[in-house]
Amino acid sequence: MPGLLTRLFGSANERMLRRLWPVVEEINGLEESFRALPDEAFPEKTAAFRQRLAGVEDEDVAAALDEILPEAFAAVREASRRTIGLRHFDVQLLGGIVLHEGRIAEMKTGEGKTLVATLPLYLNALLGKGAHLVTVNDYLARRDVQWMGPIYHFLGLSITSIIHDASFQFDPAYIPKDYRLLHLRPIDRRDAYRGDITYGTNNEFGFDYLRDNMKFSLDEYVQRELHYAIVDEVDNILIDEARTPLIISGPAEESTEKYFVVDRIIPKLRKDVDYTIDEKHRSATLTEEGVSKCERLLGVSNLYDPSQIDTLHHVTQALKAHTLFKRDVDY
Repeated sequence: MPGLLTRLFGSANERMLRRLWPVVEEINGLEESFRALPDEAFPEKTAAFRQRLAGVEDEDVAAALDEILPEAFAAVREASRRTIGLRHFDVQLLGGIVLHEGRIAEMKTGEGKTLVATLPLYLNALLGKGAHLVTVNDYLARRDVQWMGPIYHFLGLSITSIIHDASFQFDPAYIPKDYRLLHLRPIDRRDAYRGDITYGTNNEFGFDYLRDNMKFSLDEYVQRELHYAIVDEVDNILIDEARTPLIISGPAEESTEKYFVVDRIIPKLRKDVDYTIDEKHRSATLTEEGVSKCERLLGVSNLYDPSQIDTLHHVTQALKAHTLFKRDVDY
């Protein structure tokens, strides 16, 4: 029965495509009129789109964006053709619509994911609340801004890049000494998040969020209220990378000399006299004789005194490292 219904009505994917094709045809119908426009008309189009969205209530925003989607996509397609010489294919328009609707679009390497993302990013950036593209590494966050930046700049939008320890804004007039940063003008983090469209890595967005939540005033926040984002390689970022938590740790305040002091005394301890080993549970424990020897060697009166808890921790960890961990096996 399920197979019969699929043959009669098509799969969910086929039904969605049938729903979206008329939108693609509408975009195609606007192509000639946009091709006839002069260059200076494109920033004016962006301003006009923003004016149409300015008075829309929050509950009506989705419908308003859908209404201007064909014109906005047609504008991006023509801007891309004029600036970087790439024209969006119909399947790429489909991908852009799917991403705008908050769905997952699966595309193979070489099918133009980077170009597809320009369509929904431009459309959602028109609201003036920012749009993010989350990618997997600093190289892509920088390269894609340099590559797609001319499109957004032609349309009158600002595009920024956030990478580790640096932030940039695309500026075609900026020529740095380092050619790898061509057209990337350095700016501060807060300004980068105020760009119309911001490219960055999941780690940088995540750490900036954590750092903001450690601040005492909202005025010190670098991020603004979140609005719209596209996640590149979503399976990698939300599944594989998500297994590694983002943790902010402060610099160690104490000297590392204690590590070296403790490391020197452990070889002086004797197995089964000063310590015992439980191979099954992978543990090493000081005997009473061992505790006394450590106290004598370290010059402390009571290793288990609360004031010496940090020293005791160093001793137990060093004992375990010396007796249980094997080079090229455990480390």
